[in-house]
Amino acid sequence: MSWEDEVEGIERRRLLAKSHGGDEAVAKHRERGKQPLRERIDQLLDDGSFREVAPIAGNAELDEQGAITGFTPANYVLGTGTVGGRTIAVGGEDFTIRGGSPGVGGLRKSVFAETLALRYRIPLVRLLEGGGGSVGGPAKGQARQPRPAGPDGLNNQARFHSIMRCMGEVPVASAAMGPVAGMPAARLAASHFTVMVKGTSQVMIGGPALVERAVGKTLTKEELGGHRVHLKSGVVHNLADSEPDALAQIGRFFSYLPSHAWERPPVTECDDPIDRAEPSLRAVVPRDRRKPYKMRTILDAVFDRGSFFELRRRYGSSQITGLARLAGQPVGVLANDPMFYAGAMTAAAAQKLGTFVDLCDNFHLPIVSLVDQPGFMIGPDAETTATIQYGTAAICAVMQARVPWLSVMVRKTYGVAGAAHYGAEATVLAWPSAEAGALPLEGGVAVAFRREIAEADDPEAKRAELEKLLAGRRNPYAAAESCGVHDLIDPAHTRRHLCEWLSLASPLLDAQLSPAQRTMRP
Repeated sequence: MSWEDEVEGIERRRLLAKSHGGDEAVAKHRERGKQPLRERIDQLLDDGSFREVAPIAGNAELDEQGAITGFTPANYVLGTGTVGGRTIAVGGEDFTIRGGSPGVGGLRKSVFAETLALRYRIPLVRLLEGGGGSVGGPAKGQARQPRPAGPDGLNNQARFHSIMRCMGEVPVASAAMGPVAGMPAARLAASHFTVMVKGTSQVMIGGPALVERAVGKTLTKEELGGHRVHLKSGVVHNLADSEPDALAQIGRFFSYLPSHAWERPPVTECDDPIDRAEPSLRAVVPRDRRKPYKMRTILDAVFDRGSFFELRRRYGSSQITGLARLAGQPVGVLANDPMFYAGAMTAAAAQKLGTFVDLCDNFHLPIVSLVDQPGFMIGPDAETTATIQYGTAAICAVMQARVPWLSVMVRKTYGVAGAAHYGAEATVLAWPSAEAGALPLEGGVAVAFRREIAEADDPEAKRAELEKLLAGRRNPYAAAESCGVHDLIDPAHTRRHLCEWLSLASPLLDAQLSPAQRTMRP
């Protein structure tokens, strides 16, 4: 007597589990412009590489003879596969079953996602679409959920513990592929990279019905948590035009990072000459100190062609953060954007900078900072948003960073905020346009010569006269002649200097291959 009937039962369940919530539910999902979850996973991974965990989790319906007559799969799909030949873990809610709200099997698989990534030290991708638990309880025929929503019990590890560990040990990327609320929204926030799909995804703590009941406001999902909200809130790093674009961005993000915190980032082939000169950089920074310029022009010129991948562009916009390569080696990039508040550091910019430095430090990305920092943003808005608090925390993040750090003084470095651009042992290069001090020239003149300006017949003319006089005395060679910087360089040869520095500094990463240990920050 063989076990053929049971084997047939396995295969029957495997087949039925791939049907999602049924043809009608899948058709409605497609009508909303969305792909079924398994198609998303296949699109993300290398062909044929997906290996599912618990593929027949779900609820089987049996006849009196024990033969299977129907099957509702668990509404969370989880497994491993490869992206560009590198193994990752990937999981997500199946919105075609109960709107992604987890049943018993779905909950257990979702909780195991982080454990899977940690156990094998592989990156984790979450494809999120759905809410958290439901007061309606489990679906018909299913047992109640095995854990309460509150404390996890005396013998259970807190559910969020593995999520926290992932943030320090393996790269995590999450995509909002539709409405995301409750626990899935918290999971999205606990990621190194987040992306949402324009027009079809929203991220919310609680949905419109909860908001209306709790605070009496009637809002649509898009008004409550659409991309216009969360690109500015900073919850979401990037926006995708489509689901394939979101998946492609995740793949690109991972290409800069190691699989875990115990190894170095991957180095790729590079055909961009290390000594490529860019004479146009000599004219990028205007001689008029008040005129802005396009910092991204500099980034495109000095890093490997096409390698700059920006993060959180619309959040804390006076600070640019992103990933790039120098001679094929991944680096983290910080820069000021003088097109926004002249590059001044706002509370949002400080938070953006601090979390980005943490990412680079934890996954061993050397940091290159292109500096044009006039100081902290000032005024009543800066005070009410606690700019100095978040700015100080960002500076602490910079001081605790272990990775090699190089700063290029492009133009201004003023005030306390300037410290956020120079690691504790940073190599510092300066362009001829660089200037530094306790206060920007304009503010310094207003403070130091306040009485003289006030007593002048034409105060504004006097102010302009003093500013022009002091600006004319600026000596671009002083810092280099006094050994205040490592070198004063021709902007055209910035790329060569960066690549030479990285070749010297990158072996230092070998002594840092472990998760970061940090003190509390303000």
